[in-house]
Amino acid sequence: MAGFRATSGGVSARFAKPEAAVIRDLVQQVIELVGPAVPAFAADELDAIVGMPGPEQDAPGDPALARLLPDAYRDDPEAAREFRRFTEPGLRSAKVAAARTLLATLPPEGGRVRLTRDEAEAWLRSLNDVRLALGVRLGITSEDDDLYGRVPRDDPRRIHVDVYHWLSYLQDSLVTALS
Repeated sequence: MAGFRATSGGVSARFAKPEAAVIRDLVQQVIELVGPAVPAFAADELDAIVGMPGPEQDAPGDPALARLLPDAYRDDPEAAREFRRFTEPGLRSAKVAAARTLLATLPPEGGRVRLTRDEAEAWLRSLNDVRLALGVRLGITSEDDDLYGRVPRDDPRRIHVDVYHWLSYLQDSLVTALS
């Protein structure tokens, strides 16, 4: 994988079938984690149908989901719940839409991917979500966290560390190609 390159119409990259399969699987997992675009916590059926926010909502219990849907006010739980009530449905929808754009533009069998600027930006958002969720699962606390030093070669998590670094490279190449 050579990463993304700028083209006259946007950016492009080539993916082998296994690379495409890994990305597609991880993006699908993020879609499942983020959940439906209509809030599951709507007050009643009418609220759910029209997409109105339901009662105040606490931060998600799943650490990866909490990382993808962070609190706006860390020092004020009441304000955080109220803010989440009105913003979380839209944030979830936007994350799912970006992920679906990635899935629609990355063929399952791999090959050349050509993206417009808008599609590339959706890829950036979706890749970032995958990296954030994977980083939480791996216990990454900062960008300079030495995962290779902490996770021995024979540790089953090592493949996930390699995927995390590969996704970081892919995201960086996409940012560079868009610059």
